[in-house]
Formats: sequence, C-alpha cells, structure tokens
Amino acid sequence: MAQVETNPLLPLSTISRLTSVPSLLHAWVLHSDVDKGDGKVKYVLSGEGATSIFTIDENTGDIHATKRLDREAQAYYTLQAQAVDRLTNLPVEPRSEFVVKVQDINDNEPKFLDGPYLAGVPEMSPLGTMVVQVAATDADDPTYGNSARVVYSIIHGQPYFSVEPKTGVIRTALPNMDRETRDQYVLVIQAKDMVGQMGGLSGTTSVTVTLTDVNDNPPRFTHRNYQYTVLESLPVQSVVARIKAADADTGSNAEMDYRIMDSDGPGMFNITTDEDTQDGVIILLKPLDFETKSGFSLRIEATNRNIDSNFLSLGPFSDTTSVKVTVEDVNEPPVFSTPLSRMVVSEDAKVGTSIGRVSAHDPDTTNNAIRYSIDRNTDLERFFNVDALSGVISTAKALDREANSVHNLTIFAIETQDPTQIGKGISLITVQDINDNAPVFAIDYETLLCENAVPGQVIQTISAVDKDEPLNGHRFYFALAAPVAGNLNFTLRDNKDNTASILTKRGGFRRREQPVYRLPVLIVDSGSPALSSTNTLSVRVCDCDSDGVALSCGAVAYTATGLSTGALLAILGCIITLLGKLYMTSVSET
Repeated sequence: MAQVETNPLLPLSTISRLTSVPSLLHAWVLHSDVDKGDGKVKYVLSGEGATSIFTIDENTGDIHATKRLDREAQAYYTLQAQAVDRLTNLPVEPRSEFVVKVQDINDNEPKFLDGPYLAGVPEMSPLGTMVVQVAATDADDPTYGNSARVVYSIIHGQPYFSVEPKTGVIRTALPNMDRETRDQYVLVIQAKDMVGQMGGLSGTTSVTVTLTDVNDNPPRFTHRNYQYTVLESLPVQSVVARIKAADADTGSNAEMDYRIMDSDGPGMFNITTDEDTQDGVIILLKPLDFETKSGFSLRIEATNRNIDSNFLSLGPFSDTTSVKVTVEDVNEPPVFSTPLSRMVVSEDAKVGTSIGRVSAHDPDTTNNAIRYSIDRNTDLERFFNVDALSGVISTAKALDREANSVHNLTIFAIETQDPTQIGKGISLITVQDINDNAPVFAIDYETLLCENAVPGQVIQTISAVDKDEPLNGHRFYFALAAPVAGNLNFTLRDNKDNTASILTKRGGFRRREQPVYRLPVLIVDSGSPALSSTNTLSVRVCDCDSDGVALSCGAVAYTATGLSTGALLAILGCIITLLGKLYMTSVSET
C-alpha cells in the first residue's frame, strides 16, 4: 500500500483532494478546481517512476500503480502533478509535488547471516553457561508494526541447551555435561518475526556445539599387576617394559608422569614418560644377573601433570600398580676370578718353569667344565704355555728381558659343553732381569791428541752403558787392560761417577813416530756376578795450533830425499809404460 504526502512547489489551493481509490494495485484521484468537466483540462504526471510505475488518467486525474511496490527496494517516490490546457498544453494552475511512501507489509523472513554456527563450551560447565549468541536480521521496516521484531526459540537441542528469546544467547540447560559420554550437539534455532505470533515468517540455522575437554578423569591402570620377562643379557639402557594408565581426557589433560614408588632392586630401573603415547617406559640401569637375582618387584605410580582445582573432588588424579620383572637365564661365558693377573718370571728361567695360575668359572647354574688356552695373537713367538685343565702358565722357550720385558697375554676360558662361550682374561708377565749383559762404551769415541800436549793433560772422558736393569742405577768401574797398564804414554783415572778420564803421562808426541795409539779399557759392572768387557779407545796424534785446535791428524806422507821433481816424473812415466805393456800382453793371450 502506498501513502501519499503532498509537497507543493506552488500553493496547492488549486488541488481539491488526493484520495485513494481501488485500482489494479493502488489508486489516487487528482482533481483541479479549474476542471469543469468539459474536457478542456488534462492531467500530466512526472517524476520518479512516472509512466514506468505510476500512470495518470489525463481526463479524470486518476493515478494508478502499474506494478507491485517493494518497500525494501524503494521506500519513497517523489512525483509532480499538473493540470494543463488540453489545446495549448499551458498550465492552468501551478505544478504540485507529492511523495508516495510505500507502506511495509511482512514479506521478508528473518535470516541468520552468520550461520551455520560452530561453538564450544567446556564440559562439566554449570547450568546457564553462555555458549554463543546468534543473530537474525529481517529486511522489513522495523518502525512499522511487528514485521521486523524477531524472537528466538530452540527447535532441536533440548533439554541440553536453551536460547534467550530476545537476545539469541544460547546457554547450557543441563549442568555437568560429560564430554566422555557425548562430545557434540547439533542445535536448530528458529528466528520468527511478528514477535513470534501466528502468521509471522521464520528462518532457522544450525549451531554445532562441541564440549571441550577438562581434566575431570583421573588416570587408571587397567590391571593391578603386570608381569614381564627379560633375558639377563639385556643391555643397560634397554626398554624392559611399557605400561600405560588409561585417561579418558585428551591433550594436556591426559598427560601424566610415572615414578617408581618402591622396588626390591634399588637403582636397577628407571621409568620415563613417552610424550607421544603417554606410556610409562621402564628402563634398565644396571646389568642383570640371573644367578644373583632372578626377579624384581616394582610399585609404579602414574599422576596427571595438569590438575584442575575445580575438579579435585573427582580425584585423586593418580593411580598405582605392581610390576613383576622376571629375569630369564642365558648361557654366559666363563668369568675369570681375577680379570687381570700379574706374574713375574726370571729372565734365566728354564723351559717349563711354572709362572702362575689363572682361574675361571662358569657363572651359570650348570657350572660346566672349562679349558684354558692362550690367544696366540698375543704370544706370536710362543714364549708361554697354559695347561688346558689347571690354568697353570709356564715358559715354553728361553726369555730375554732386553728384547721384551713385559708380556701381555690374553687367556681364553672355554666351556667344554658349549665352545661358543668364551671368557677372556689378561695375564701381565714381567720378566725379571739377570746380569747377562756386560757394560760397553756409551758411544764410539774419537780421541784427538795434540803433539804439544803436556804430561797429566785430560784428553778424553769416557762413560759406559749396560742393557741390564736398573737402567739408571748401575755402578761401573774403569781401568786400563793389563797389557797396557804400565805403559809410558797414558793413564786412566776412575772418576767414581760412572765416568773415567784418560790422561797423558808425558809430552812430546810426534805423528811421524806414531800417528795412532790404541788403548784397551776394561769396564766392570756391579752385578752379581759381575760382568766386564774390554773396549778399545783409539787416540790419534794431531798437529795443533797454539790454542790446541787440531789442524791435521794421523799419518804423515814422506818425500824421497835427493830426487828432483823431474826425476820423479820420469820414474812415474816408466811405471805407466810398464803397466800398459802388461795389459796388452794379457789381452793378446786371451
């Protein structure tokens, strides 16, 4: 329906009335006082929608709406009407303007522009906890009647949730809804205009409500007792077992820590949490030994990490269980009573001399017999033997401490019933020294004697070495050997510090007379029995400068007296000629 409001551009005294009359859609009658009904006046309409929406009967002034009007598309139309002379088309009175206001009808249903909705609310929430607010819009005129006045109601979702009719706020209608029982609800919310009265239009939307998790469930072991079996050969840091306390919660609310509350094997095990599965992982910390202890009992506790103080009454948020670990026997190799044995043997020990004994046993309950052998990779020259039954180690050949003072042998202990079970022990055999090496000069000496040496002059200091032990504790004695003990040229002085000095007895040494002197020196060690050796010291006579620096040493070349250089050359030529003839004769004979 359209309502007409006039707004004259000129005084409207010429317009008698504007009324509604029935028509196809709407009708108004426009009449001028100038119109006498004789057909000389006609009516003209202009403005918004003239001719397309609104038409005027030029004879009667009747205005018709040719189309159904939609207020939501255009609520107002401004039109101008005028009476003109039919013959001249000149105005017979001023033009008048009027506004057509489209009156609303309830032709639009409410719509949820943001639907469908997704919402969440913590499980176990109190009654009346707000979940979400929905909103519907109605395109009808909110200022006219109740066409745009919407109320909300819940069509599907009771008795779990409710909706406030005026605000669209959805709240919980039941307290303590449990996610573990049901975690999702789909509500259908209706918005109806005309304040919900009969005949009003309505629209609906869905609201999916998910209950979010809270920590309202404590962890619980599914069994009061768990039993596991492991081999005693299980390596340290290996996983012994995995246990899990079930928790109906999710995410961080299901996270838990495990601990060993009690155990009859202190320090043997540890338990950690697998962060991916929340399993309790029992780890071995020390080696197992079936023969020592064949089983262990543990008391395990699982506790939630994140406890909500609002739900303490649902606790305690921990649980305990018992774990029995049974150790299973495996065939172990023999074990040496002393893994590293130390033995001593004299360097002059005869072949077959017993040095010591190794001992090993089978740690298993079967206690199998054992045979011994030497790893020949550690005794390549086969200096030793071991008795297969007794474990006695003896010499197999002569020893030489100076060649090898310590022998590091690996001894095998092998089970007779299962030769794959081999134990290993180490025997360190130290060879004790005997005095079997005579002392000798420490180095090869080169002794130089100046021709101008004076009596009592030290021309050389000598020292000695001995391969026998102790390397740094020998006492050596020095003397000239008997054949030269009373010579007139040199003497020896023992310095009593393992060195000796060679001195001249006289002066006036001449290279031409004797270029080299050889002195036999006797060196005796302090062993028991003592060993000695004679070492020769060579003394070369040298021509020296005034500072005693040798210029030339050794033999002097003699020149034949009375022969000129020419004569010497002639003799040399004859010798060469003779040698040539001898060579040619030898060649011709061959």
